[in-house]
Amino acid sequence: MPPPTLALSREHIRPGDRLCVAISGGADSVALLLALHAANQTKHSALGVGISAVHVNHGLRDSESDADQHFVQALCTRLDIPLHLHSVSIPARLAETRAAGSPETIEEAARTVRYDLFTSLLSSGEADKVLTAHTLDDQAETVLMKLLRGAWTEGLGGIHPVITLPKGKILRPLLQTPRAEIETYLQALDQPWREDSSNTDSAYTRNRLRHTILPLLRAENPSLDHTLSNLSELAREEEARWQTELSRLLPQLLLPGKPVRGGGRAVSTAPGASSVALELERLRTLDPALRRRVLRAAARQLGVRLSFDETARLLALCGFLTLATVSAKPGATLQLSNQLLAERSPRELRLSRQPR
Repeated sequence: MPPPTLALSREHIRPGDRLCVAISGGADSVALLLALHAANQTKHSALGVGISAVHVNHGLRDSESDADQHFVQALCTRLDIPLHLHSVSIPARLAETRAAGSPETIEEAARTVRYDLFTSLLSSGEADKVLTAHTLDDQAETVLMKLLRGAWTEGLGGIHPVITLPKGKILRPLLQTPRAEIETYLQALDQPWREDSSNTDSAYTRNRLRHTILPLLRAENPSLDHTLSNLSELAREEEARWQTELSRLLPQLLLPGKPVRGGGRAVSTAPGASSVALELERLRTLDPALRRRVLRAAARQLGVRLSFDETARLLALCGFLTLATVSAKPGATLQLSNQLLAERSPRELRLSRQPR
């Protein structure tokens, strides 16, 4: 009887690559490490890669976190795979970010720590590519969560199969693999894994979607996970197409500072201050979809992400939309999030951001 196998994408894996698998001890990452190791040992179709692993002890679950680490260490020892261990106190980081006025959630802090470590491994040359074990289920959960929160197409793109960094890539080779297949694979190998007790905590939005909402939706559409994954792929392609168009157009549309009498434009010299302007007539020639994206891209130039409602208010300030709460008269202003100020002149919309 042939050994069990697990399909994983090899599209971005090349002979000679140094691959580092991010492993938590959970089913998904254990399966990824085992499948990659097995594929690299195959007699006639070995990957020809070097494999290591990386584990982060977040210090969130005390003895349970330590047991996860010991499990991962034992597995890597058995497979003769080098392991990078990193310990961090997420509670301490949360306290620091609160004190600095930029608080993070537990999930945000843990993710930032992990991806900073991945970037460090790539930058130092210890790995060419870091592999994470995100699955089809993770993609479905992410897209639905983004949809519920009102994401634009960049958010609906969900988990990207490949992230290209200056010194390497982060790959998700199991992104089309259902979690059920992963557990079947591990059971066939008689390979245990660790269960994270926090995955059952209904205080987390993802857990409520995973255990309550998605099962109900799958009853209506058994192919829901693939449907949401397809939506994420379409959104990523749409976003890439728009970004190409915006990169071409923005240099022609954005103007620095504000006009001055006699010609030319004045740019603020205040430390940290920045501004851009757009001619209203140029905006008027754009179709509604492009106009909306140009406004959002202009704000992004100043480091601000506009919400749907804020974008609508800017459109109303320009006179392209009617809102009872927004004046389109010259001289009207809007105070938006993150210190972003919008000012309407007879000919221009000016966006400026002042330092805190």
